[in-house]
Amino acid sequence: MKVHFIAIGGSAMHNLAIALAKSGDQVSGSDDEIVEPSKSRLQRYGLLPAEEGWFPEKISADLDAVILGMHARMDNPELKRANELGLKVYSYPEYIYERTKNKTRIVIGGSHGKTTITSMVLHALNKNGIPHDYMVGAQLEGYECMVGFSDDSKLAVIEGDEYLSSPEDRRPKFHLYQPHIALISGIAWDHINVFPTFEIYVDQFRKFIDLIEEGGTLVYFEGDQELTSIVPQHGNNINKISYQAFPNVTRDGITYLLHDSKEIPLLIFGDHNMQNLNGARWVCESAGMKLDSFLDAMKSFKGAARRLELVKKNDTCSIYKDFAHSPSKLKATTAAVKNQFPQRKLIACMELHTFSSLTEEFLKEYKDSMKLADIAFVYFNPHTIAHKKLKSIEPETVQQSFGTSNVRVFTDSNTLVNELQEMKWEDSNLLLMTSGNFDGVDFNRLADQLIS
Repeated sequence: MKVHFIAIGGSAMHNLAIALAKSGDQVSGSDDEIVEPSKSRLQRYGLLPAEEGWFPEKISADLDAVILGMHARMDNPELKRANELGLKVYSYPEYIYERTKNKTRIVIGGSHGKTTITSMVLHALNKNGIPHDYMVGAQLEGYECMVGFSDDSKLAVIEGDEYLSSPEDRRPKFHLYQPHIALISGIAWDHINVFPTFEIYVDQFRKFIDLIEEGGTLVYFEGDQELTSIVPQHGNNINKISYQAFPNVTRDGITYLLHDSKEIPLLIFGDHNMQNLNGARWVCESAGMKLDSFLDAMKSFKGAARRLELVKKNDTCSIYKDFAHSPSKLKATTAAVKNQFPQRKLIACMELHTFSSLTEEFLKEYKDSMKLADIAFVYFNPHTIAHKKLKSIEPETVQQSFGTSNVRVFTDSNTLVNELQEMKWEDSNLLLMTSGNFDGVDFNRLADQLIS
């Protein structure tokens, strides 16, 4: 296949480009801006465009497919040329489906936990030597790329994002995969720039359930009120399996699964992770894996990148980084660290970084989301708000929205870092939560400074 990527520098796009090149396809691409780590990874595989920008002359009639990235505009000159030539233009999820349409597709959806659950399923398959195609939203240990295809695999494991597919295709990504086995971890309002009301957002999950292949299986978290409400009304010709947290106990900072009179030690912790693990268990069992084989694999699962990832620790302090940014994720991640180390003070820092989190209308959803932290720092950059062309917000508004006295708000990341450096870290943990990096903070360097 000869494939061209419009906006090849995106996180998902550059991984798909690498995966196709590794599988033997002839890959080209363009982008008006390519940053790290995409730039270095594309260069390593000989896929980095010679110069940034859009070049319609790259679009020729002999292309088998053009894949359109989300941040390309509708007036993109390469897209215009592709349409003039009558070429097949795929969105990212459309092409994933095209490559996996003859396989058993496992799709993991939900407002939170989907990357972790997908990672657990992939780890179990890998440990048990089961070939599989995959697409996941984080870099995983044992996987060179976030996307992979295999000629001898019968399974495809796909993280099912509910965001839009492309500028041309306004359907949520997970509507395009048509799974045989699906999981929904929970529903909590997100992406308000695309789904302006909670009801519209929930409706995307109703449609997702109805798109499961006839005779397929839906695994869903029974502790989620919205799921327990909509699941009985949809997917009439599928099997439905509900799950809770896997039985567990924690002693001396280590969590053990309880199964068949045995205690199985884990490297991960937190009630949310125990829910994720049990969801992954039912997905794997639905795909034919024995429970004991799954649990044995989980003993070595360290988690996905930036999902409660340990940065550094000593005998009295642990520092974690996490992708959490939405209210439900903040609650779950903060609770996990506090419950795992109840005798330690918890300092939790989060960055308001996404479109949703920086809107005054949505801020009220953060009420009580960090109340379990002993000290909670919330950071946002007013310049980011201006860049996104949003209405400005005041620190006082942010503090009031979180609704608890433990919250302090910062608008300068250097001031926040200085505050952390002046604190004593004995018998304390630090949790850094963001989908960004607090405007350039090196987490590893900061951790070294705090507990060296």
